[in-house]
Amino acid sequence: MKIERDIHRKLIEWKHAQTRKPLILQGARQVGKTWLLKTFGEEEFENVAYFNFDEQPDLKQFFAASKDVGRILQNLGLVNGKAILPGKTLIIFDEIQECNDALNSLKYFCENASEYAVACAGSLLGVTLSRGASFPVGKVDFLTVHPLSFSEFLSADDPSLASYLEQIVDISPIPDIFFNRLIEKFKMFFISGGMPEAVVALLEKQDVELTQQILKNILNSYTLDFSKHVENKDIPKIGFIWSSIPSQLARENKKFLYQSVKTGARAREYEDALLWLTQAGLLHKVFRNTKPSLPLSAYDDLTAFKTYMLDVGLLRRLSFLDPVAIKEGNRLFTEFKGALSENYVLQSLLRQFETPPRYWTSGNKAEVDFLIQHENAIIPIEVKSDSSVTGKSLTLYYKEFQPEIRIRYSLKNLKLDEGLLNIPLFMTDSTLKFIERILKS
Repeated sequence: MKIERDIHRKLIEWKHAQTRKPLILQGARQVGKTWLLKTFGEEEFENVAYFNFDEQPDLKQFFAASKDVGRILQNLGLVNGKAILPGKTLIIFDEIQECNDALNSLKYFCENASEYAVACAGSLLGVTLSRGASFPVGKVDFLTVHPLSFSEFLSADDPSLASYLEQIVDISPIPDIFFNRLIEKFKMFFISGGMPEAVVALLEKQDVELTQQILKNILNSYTLDFSKHVENKDIPKIGFIWSSIPSQLARENKKFLYQSVKTGARAREYEDALLWLTQAGLLHKVFRNTKPSLPLSAYDDLTAFKTYMLDVGLLRRLSFLDPVAIKEGNRLFTEFKGALSENYVLQSLLRQFETPPRYWTSGNKAEVDFLIQHENAIIPIEVKSDSSVTGKSLTLYYKEFQPEIRIRYSLKNLKLDEGLLNIPLFMTDSTLKFIERILKS
C-alpha cells in the first residue's frame, strides 16, 4: 500500500529552493521519516545514497578524520558503490544523532557543497541537541514529520471520499450519505492512529490483531529508548510519567499533576524526565494561557499545562482500550473518548498552525480546551466527542472576550451560526481553510 504524505510536497519545494540547505527531518521514532526520504529520493532523483549511522558505525570515521566535503563524499561514494553526483543523487544520513561529527559537517555541506542534496533523519535529535551537541546553527533546513493525519489515512483507504472532503469549500451541512461514511472511517482511524505500519496493517491487511501488536511493539520500542538513551536515575521517572498519561487525560480537569505520576512526586524531581519525553517527540505540552492576547506565548503559565501523546492510536493502545469499544460505541469507551478526541484534535492543530495551541481557564467556572492564534485572531476551541454539545465554557469565554470566531469540534454537521463554527471531528484537518474563509468574507 502506498500512502501519500502531505509533507512530500514540502520535500519537493526544498529540492527546488534557490537557498537550499541540508535538510533535517525531525519526529518521533516510527512516524515514517526514513520511508519518506527513500521514497522521495526514488521518485525525485536518479539515485539515492543511503547511510545509517546506527547500523554502520564505521561511517563515523570519515567525518572524524576530515572536514573536507570532497574527501567525505569520495569515501561515501566508495561505500555506496556508485558515484554521488550533484543534482542527481539524494544523500540520506539516517540516525544522524549517532554521529555528532556528521551533524557538524552539515555546515560545510551548506557552505562548500550546496549543489549536493543532503537530507537527514534523527529520532532523538531533540534530546541530542539539548545535551550541548555541536550544531550548524543557520546552516540547515528543518521539517517535522508527524503521524498520519486523518486526511492522509482517508486518502489511503478511500481516495474518492478523501477527494470529496478536500474539495469542500462552503460551510454548509454535508449530505448524510457522505457524513455517515466519514464517521465510520473516523472510528477506524482511532483504532490504528497515524503510525504508518499500523495503518497498513489495518487498511491493507484488514487485521485488527496485527494492528494491536504493531502498536504494542512501537510502545515497547519507546520503552527501550528510555533505557538506552537516558541516565539511569531518570529511567523509572520517565516510565512513571509515560504510564500516567492515560489517567492524566481521563480526568475532567486535564491539568498535568505530578501526584498522579507517583504518590508524593514533586515537580523538581520529575521535570527533567518530562522534558526528555517532549524533546523525544513522544509528548506534547499545552500551557495554560493567563490572558488571551497577542502573542499567546507571552501569557503562558509555565506551572500549569496539559500533556498529550504524539498519536491517538498509541494513546488508545497504552490505555488498553479494546478496538471493539470504538467500533461498537461501547459504554466503557464513553468516559475516555473525550481524551482521545482532544488528543486527535491537538495532533491536527499542530500541523496547521505555527503557534502551538494553549488552553484557558476561568477559575473553577470554565475551561476552554484550546486557544489558537492565526494572524491577529485568537480563536477558542471546544472539543466534544459526540453529537451532544452542551457546555458553558465557550459561552462564558465569548461573553468575556467577544472573539470573531469560536470553534466547536463534535460529531454534529458542518455549520456556521453567529460566529460559532461547528466542525465535524473528521474535518479537523480543514480548520485553517475554514478560518481563512471566514476572516476574508
